[in-house]
Amino acid sequence: MWLTSSSIGRKLVMAVTGVCLILFVTFHALMNGVALFWPAAYNEVCNFLGANWYALIASAGLALLFIIHIIYAVWLTVQNRKARGNDRYNVVKKPAQVEWASQNMLVLGIVILAFLVLHLIQFWAKMQLVEVLGIHGEFPPQAGTLFINEAFSYWFTPVVYIIGFIALWFHFNHGFWSMFQSCGWNNDVWIKRLKCIGMWWSSIVVALFIAQAIVFTVQAHKGTYTSDPALLEQYMEFASEGKNAVVGDQAPCIFQQVCE
Repeated sequence: MWLTSSSIGRKLVMAVTGVCLILFVTFHALMNGVALFWPAAYNEVCNFLGANWYALIASAGLALLFIIHIIYAVWLTVQNRKARGNDRYNVVKKPAQVEWASQNMLVLGIVILAFLVLHLIQFWAKMQLVEVLGIHGEFPPQAGTLFINEAFSYWFTPVVYIIGFIALWFHFNHGFWSMFQSCGWNNDVWIKRLKCIGMWWSSIVVALFIAQAIVFTVQAHKGTYTSDPALLEQYMEFASEGKNAVVGDQAPCIFQQVCE
């Protein structure tokens, strides 16, 4: 099959999966942005995107896209190194910023993957996964702001996240125009336009992510998500729905305040 047997086919797979991941990252930034201004609405979004059939299908599809993207990235890197042979050890002049990203896409991807693992542990594993497994979690899985409060109460969370976001900017910025180039849009006029669009798009998305990390950290240390009356009432409603939340004497002290 030419999608696996040829270099062009493999690059096309990288481009298609890259488009899907860029759209998801953009959606995720906008969804998290809701928490900046309407924390209660963010919790309702988490409730909507819980262990429902459509959310599970989307999560499985997204995981498949990530796996394919990673496999093909490693495959192309190994292929390129074999093609270059000993030439890759030659000392060359350092290229411009975007070209630096193109030479380090695999390293940037590894940094993003490490950040993603932490993010999944702090959120997905405690929200959607506990619903799927039917086990009891610390908080109701719909209470996204409580998980934000828990994650960003640790000093290392914003540090790791911001490092991950910077790596994402380089990966996103180069990957945006590179995927169009792989599809044949490689003339001088369009490449310049796509590089400009990619820079603005990646910068806006990553700036929003960084702003969220900063605001969430401040709000977590201020106790905003555990003292707001509207949020406390919402947590109580989620708990009454019985979605795997441990309440009563076994609940963490934060959630005991909600249930009393």
